[in-house]
Amino acid sequence: MSIYKRDLLIYAGISIFAIVLAQLFPAYITQIAVMFLMVILAQTWDLQGGQMGYNSLGNIMFFGIGMYVSSIIQIAMLYGWGGVGEYTSASGSIKVEILKDNYLYGMFLGAFAAGIVCVLFAFVFGQIFLLFRGPYFAIGTLGMVLAVAELVSSWEWVGAGGGLSLPVYPAVDPTESGRLYFYCFLAISAICFAFISWVTSTRFGLALNAIRDDEAKAEAMGIRTLRYKVSSWMISAFFLGLAGAIFGNMSNFIEPLEVAFPTITFGVFMVVMALLGGKGTVWGPVVGAVIFHIIKETTWTYMLGYQWVALGLLIIVIVIFFNQGIMGSLAERYPHWFGIKIEEDPEEAST
Repeated sequence: MSIYKRDLLIYAGISIFAIVLAQLFPAYITQIAVMFLMVILAQTWDLQGGQMGYNSLGNIMFFGIGMYVSSIIQIAMLYGWGGVGEYTSASGSIKVEILKDNYLYGMFLGAFAAGIVCVLFAFVFGQIFLLFRGPYFAIGTLGMVLAVAELVSSWEWVGAGGGLSLPVYPAVDPTESGRLYFYCFLAISAICFAFISWVTSTRFGLALNAIRDDEAKAEAMGIRTLRYKVSSWMISAFFLGLAGAIFGNMSNFIEPLEVAFPTITFGVFMVVMALLGGKGTVWGPVVGAVIFHIIKETTWTYMLGYQWVALGLLIIVIVIFFNQGIMGSLAERYPHWFGIKIEEDPEEAST
């Protein structure tokens, strides 16, 4: 059995376990759904920061763009494009009941459109920002997401800084909506894991690793580095757009700075999760996201007021004791677990 198929089977087992867990503990289904959202955030960041070595601080921009694109399409399907501004106005000019089929159709269509629009944004911004390297790229992407968030905050048609409310899922059972979003995040995370695992095992993944190790040499070998860098960013943008669209529906309310473009929360979390699990590895982002989410939920529940202190301590522990991450440390100690073969030195073998 190939390593890729083994990884898919393991992730399928994790997904089945999560479904059983959600059925046994329906009160925690939202927290479990957010855990898979964290997995998506970590995986998409790692494609750049781990596999390609481009540490982005602005990937959360695609999360927010996807959220707004999906919301606009959902509202426009109900009230027409002219009704978007009225629906998102502070006065709440129009509010009507919505059928379940209409809601689901609008959400899935909006999520798909969000993914496509985010891909286009990644293509355009990638031609500019991926010309920078190292800290210049990181700071440039951070400025990019802050600028987009401020522009949306002043756009009255989508509620500006006051935010906007989305149509509410018409469910009689209060846990039905939670199950809907749980299965959506579970499906997106599984597809994202399968696709990224596959693409990093191909020549595309080798090209990304070559860029990470030495971009100048990669270019000298004939690798069109900009094409690979932009393509990688477009892949991340697509899944982030899908995740943002579903999260906006789960929140039922979108506000630019804290919900759609949460730079100091989700924007930081995706980096910490990948580093904790081990960036540049297949399972690192997944393991890091699960562990981080458990720690986050525990500290946000029982240490409210000191949760950021706990997060800071976690970052310090990662840097000092897990500079290669959990999976990176395990791969170094037990390489055969990950299909890594180490050739013995003939002289040592003879002695």
